[in-house]
Amino acid sequence: MKHDPRYPIGKFQAAESYSLSEREDFLARIQSLPARLEAAVSGMNDAQLDTPYREGGWTVRQVVHHVADSHLNAYIRVKWTLTEESPIIKPYDEKAWATTPETAGDPALSLSFLKSLHAKWVVLLGSLTAQDLERQFIHPATQRAVRLDQLMAMYAWHGDHHLAHILELKKQKNWS
Repeated sequence: MKHDPRYPIGKFQAAESYSLSEREDFLARIQSLPARLEAAVSGMNDAQLDTPYREGGWTVRQVVHHVADSHLNAYIRVKWTLTEESPIIKPYDEKAWATTPETAGDPALSLSFLKSLHAKWVVLLGSLTAQDLERQFIHPATQRAVRLDQLMAMYAWHGDHHLAHILELKKQKNWS
């Protein structure tokens, strides 16, 4: 099977349920992502930051900004789900968001934002009970219900997924 550069760690597959240790692992991965992402781009110059991780893909700079935007939306989805009964969430056009003017700027802006966002998000997620984690929202594009424990799993994967895009590019280009 040929390696697909779009999915260096494979595609996300939600499980029917998650154990306490799996949920703790998701939380730890979400908590550590800002530092891991910052380490991955540390020392990269503008030419490297403006290199797409694959042909037709986003640049490293856009990936960093995308992670911040995506995780902001996920945080808001958690808040809606905790304060409303099975809300229908608002999707966003991630490709269009990846082209707004600030995504051409310094990724340090999104890294700083991500540190604060994840600190707050981890406190919130870490305080949820098993019953809270069963709460769900509806995604309008698929009409599927997504539980909060599945969202935790998805965003633990999402951070690792985009981090792998950057690390694979660095390995491919022999950038240390």
